[in-house]
Amino acid sequence: MSEEPTTLSGVELTRRAYEGFSRRDRDLDAVMRDYDDDSVFDLSPAGMGSFRGVAAIRGFLEDWIAAYEEYEIEPEDLLDIGNGVVFAVICQNARPAHSTGNVRFHHGNVFVWEEGVIARVIDYNDIDEARAAAERLAEERG
Repeated sequence: MSEEPTTLSGVELTRRAYEGFSRRDRDLDAVMRDYDDDSVFDLSPAGMGSFRGVAAIRGFLEDWIAAYEEYEIEPEDLLDIGNGVVFAVICQNARPAHSTGNVRFHHGNVFVWEEGVIARVIDYNDIDEARAAAERLAEERG
């Protein structure tokens, strides 16, 4: 029996995109494998700007996680909305550097996938707003 290459679903790709954050070594190479120079990491709905391309996105992520002694991001719910759009409910658990306290933050992400590459990730503080945005985007792309 010959093995043919399998194509991962948008949900599987999105789950894989978060895996590097869940490792103790904070494997940013694994996190960045699905981005390219046209990818956009858009945090503007959360008030933190937008980053385009591998170098800019990686720089932001390096700075973000460097602020924490311990950092983990866990996708709690992943939903394929259609047309390359995935809605994700995320929980970030972290301990800030030089602190004994922990922070826990739930938010929504919208992923747009094109040919196995992240075209865009949009981060929302409001989960309902993220879901509505994902549904609109999927409809527009249909």
